[in-house]
Amino acid sequence: MKFATPLVPARLIKRYKRFLADATLDDGTEITAHCANPGSMMGLAAPGTRIWLEPNDDPKKKLKYGWRLVDHENGHFTGVDTSVPNRALRAALESGQVPRLQSYNTVRAEVGYGEKSRIDFLLSGDGPDCYVEVKSVTLSRNRGLAEFPDSVTARGAKHLGELAKMAAEGHRAMMFYLVQRTDCDRVSIAGDLDPNYLSAFRAATGVEVLAMDCEIGPEAITLRRTLPFSID
Repeated sequence: MKFATPLVPARLIKRYKRFLADATLDDGTEITAHCANPGSMMGLAAPGTRIWLEPNDDPKKKLKYGWRLVDHENGHFTGVDTSVPNRALRAALESGQVPRLQSYNTVRAEVGYGEKSRIDFLLSGDGPDCYVEVKSVTLSRNRGLAEFPDSVTARGAKHLGELAKMAAEGHRAMMFYLVQRTDCDRVSIAGDLDPNYLSAFRAATGVEVLAMDCEIGPEAITLRRTLPFSID
């Protein structure tokens, strides 16, 4: 998935009200950017952090920049826009590049199911339909380990329960954890941050898990490889 507009570098001043961030461009101009991430962004929002912004000239948008990447300045990046995983995954699904999901030829997004919920993707093709819920993973507290969630997510626990119901009805159901970091090689659940989510995960009988990471840079974000997932 290529960014629609070339990204520009900046230094973070502060993130606040969850969806706003002040930053300084390289020419010294201070701007306010939209931060498309409702999570805690633990470890990613320290003042002075090198970041990348996507400018826009859309008259309908109040803010003219969107925060897209954290640059760790060691060759690694983290994607902070939580809308990216769905867009990147859809492109990969439609081109048959996602392991274990290549047999599906119809991809539908945001289909209603469960108790007033919408599944990220409903796949149809040979065999049972497959319900796929996507989560963006950006937390890393230990070297090489990516964790989800980075804060309490009652909505995430609800999704696990609804996926388990789909599996019990004979459908395929999958949690897809997309690691938007280039410095991790394995994935787990941050049960200490949200014990209820961990309990819901353990109780989600029949729900498959697939974790992948991304190739990330100021030009694009694309799916890269399958990562091992464990909660032990």
